[in-house]
Amino acid sequence: MSPVAKAVPNVSRQLAKFTAEFEWNDVPEQVRHEAKRSLLNYFATALSACYDPTIEKALRVYGAFSNSQQATIIGRAERMDVLTAAALNTIGANVFDFDDTHIPTIIHPTAPVASPVFAWAQARAVTGAEALLSFIVGAEVECRIGNGVSPGHYARGWHITSTCGVFGAACASARLLGLTEQQSLWALGSASVQAGGLVESLGTMAKSVSMGNAARNGMIAALLAQQNFDGPKAPIEGVRGFMPVTCDAPDFDAVVSDLGRRWELLQNTYKPYPCGVVLNPVIDACLDIASDAQFVQRSVQNISRIELVGRPLLKQRTDRPGIRTGRESQVSAQHAVPVSLVRGRAGLAEFSDEAVADPALQALGQKVCFIEDSAYGVEAATVRVHWADGFVLSRTVEVPQGSTGKPLTDAQIEEKLRALCSYGKSGVQVEPLIDAVWSLDRARDAGALMALVSGKA
Repeated sequence: MSPVAKAVPNVSRQLAKFTAEFEWNDVPEQVRHEAKRSLLNYFATALSACYDPTIEKALRVYGAFSNSQQATIIGRAERMDVLTAAALNTIGANVFDFDDTHIPTIIHPTAPVASPVFAWAQARAVTGAEALLSFIVGAEVECRIGNGVSPGHYARGWHITSTCGVFGAACASARLLGLTEQQSLWALGSASVQAGGLVESLGTMAKSVSMGNAARNGMIAALLAQQNFDGPKAPIEGVRGFMPVTCDAPDFDAVVSDLGRRWELLQNTYKPYPCGVVLNPVIDACLDIASDAQFVQRSVQNISRIELVGRPLLKQRTDRPGIRTGRESQVSAQHAVPVSLVRGRAGLAEFSDEAVADPALQALGQKVCFIEDSAYGVEAATVRVHWADGFVLSRTVEVPQGSTGKPLTDAQIEEKLRALCSYGKSGVQVEPLIDAVWSLDRARDAGALMALVSGKA
């Protein structure tokens, strides 16, 4: 007798009901606090990149078609319509790969959801509590959908932040627009047909296109639903819906189990380094080795090889020799390892075009090799530095900085905001911004916060 097929839960309808009906008073204080940490990190990363060439070029193209000045471009004097501003701010927050990371999906949840929230807040009357609730709801939806398609979705080449981010943007927008459960379901439907983004684009400016689209398209989906623009009954779990189409083994229960009681935002993490999250334990190990007196006394020219031991995922994501740009370096172990060892730092300057062009780092990067070991945890790695005379220095990191087991403190996130704002040279004053984020739930006008991140003309 064949086994009885397991019934597929009505995922889309449950997410729509959650979006339309969940109340602020039911959000635990711990989740509210984590939402504020996520927003501090969001403004930090967006302010760091506000004059990056990616933003400059995107602004020239997107801005040519914007005839409104509704919303702020973070760190800049320009204002655009809400859709364009949300797209550009999402791009900016993700440019340096310094944004937050949800474990285990590796979604960067805040940028594609917070950008629409604050764009709407400048165009409508939105309290701080309403803004926070819409952000929390949107982030929960995108991360839960991500849980349901992981790990096969990313492995097939989908850029999961972009593909799931559009659902988060749609639900956050639906909440702020006051959509009903049925309209929220339709918003999910229009979001589902606009989901896109490919891992092949990582390390290039093209990645930013799908990131910006996630925010913008989610907002459009909600606006269409507001006009009763209908959609499929099961856009997420339907036979040809988002989950079955984009992964081999969709886990529908992972999306809806304990919805409104177990919070994915509590699995959010914040990077200490501007690179792919799988490099965090590697960099931790390298920086520890770089501070070792025995390393300092020895010449790096005599290093014969550098072994990286970790799960196969480490090699899959970061084996990128011969990189040419700072953007490519953010996902290259062949750069992250030598720059951390030689310079003893791993900040934005170490993942720049200038650092990539350093011939000494290029030469040392050629000595990096991978040893795949499935026994390692996803956040663990060992670095072994071998010298020609047989001497070896080794470090193993089981729990890297910024992980769920060793999270950045509130003070460290505040300091990250100060450092990244200074790097971006926007002229924004950080301390009032920090105070405004921590007190956002008490603000009568959430949009007023954006005046604090507007750059000087």
